[in-house]
Amino acid sequence: MTRSVHELYAARITDQTRQLAAAVDGADAETPVPGLDAWTLAHLLRHVGGAHRWAETVIRTRAAAPVSDDQVNEVTPDKDDDLPGLTAWLLDGADRFAATLRSTPEDTPVWTVAPGGRPAFWARRMTYETVVHRFDATAAVGGTYTLDAGTAADGIEEWLGFSTLPQAYASPESQQSLIAPDRTLHLHGTDAPSGAGEWLIDLSTMPMSWRHNHHKATTAVRGPLSALLLALYERRAPDASLEVFGDEALFTTWAHAAGDWLRR
Repeated sequence: MTRSVHELYAARITDQTRQLAAAVDGADAETPVPGLDAWTLAHLLRHVGGAHRWAETVIRTRAAAPVSDDQVNEVTPDKDDDLPGLTAWLLDGADRFAATLRSTPEDTPVWTVAPGGRPAFWARRMTYETVVHRFDATAAVGGTYTLDAGTAADGIEEWLGFSTLPQAYASPESQQSLIAPDRTLHLHGTDAPSGAGEWLIDLSTMPMSWRHNHHKATTAVRGPLSALLLALYERRAPDASLEVFGDEALFTTWAHAAGDWLRR
């Protein structure tokens, strides 16, 4: 039997959160996190755990309007924070989220920050919030990061879906500046099953669009699916093997512009 959407993401979230906790086991809560301003591991764990609890509240209460996200953004560590306590709190939040997700019918209407309006939106969003910040935590402690191809491919498609939305950008002008005749990008996951890991992003007209296709493009980026996903989030592992063909600046500019709302 095919796993339900909620069961799939509940399993992914708990697995990714456990891997995050394992990655920082034995580290210091004040360890700086590369690329995240002045954040430490304490800030990072509070942010991820707060995000899980925020999304769980939206689903559990069947929220029909925005819910305060203070617990996501107000992440100042307490002076007595310690990593064992924070990781226990993080794991508890992920388990609560997964339990609420599993007990909620998939067609339940809930408020979402982008098109979707169902709990699956939050299930997917929290999965990749955790996936990406697990990379950050792993980088902070000098560990080795791995991500299975299927999870990475799904994360790429979630990001691409957001990249076509006007609200993903800092301004309409920021999105419009990417549009030019015959401008396209091609992503190729080298570890994907045949025909399942190639995406063509069309920047030639508004609205932007993407589809599965192998096609010559203005810019092509080729590499393992996990490396492609991290590159979309402007992260790159030390051993990432990505090849860029054509206009490399276009890929960098597009990824930064389309990822604006995910950095807010």
